[in-house]
Amino acid sequence: MIEIVDEARCTGCNICVRACPTNVFEAVAGGVPRIARQDDCQTCFMCELYCPEDALFVAPQAEGLAASDVLDAQATRALMGGYRRSIGWGRGRESTAALDATFELLVRAH
Repeated sequence: MIEIVDEARCTGCNICVRACPTNVFEAVAGGVPRIARQDDCQTCFMCELYCPEDALFVAPQAEGLAASDVLDAQATRALMGGYRRSIGWGRGRESTAALDATFELLVRAH
């Protein structure tokens, strides 16, 4: 579930607003998008994936983590963009797609 929009990192590009398939965010004129409908989040990671500034954190649990209440500022910063980092999306990162062998399941199924 979407948990954090880091106001310090966010540039207000609204890519997350457009990327979210369930319309969780609202654009804010001259500001950072706000999480308007958190309960509608399907934990698809699209917002975090497409955020060019790693300003979002989506908790992998379907139930709210309230990460901003539980973690200190340094731990929260370490979470930001974690999904993008783990799959290798973003500036200066190496894609991990070549490590994915799930295509083997399709080959073996036929």
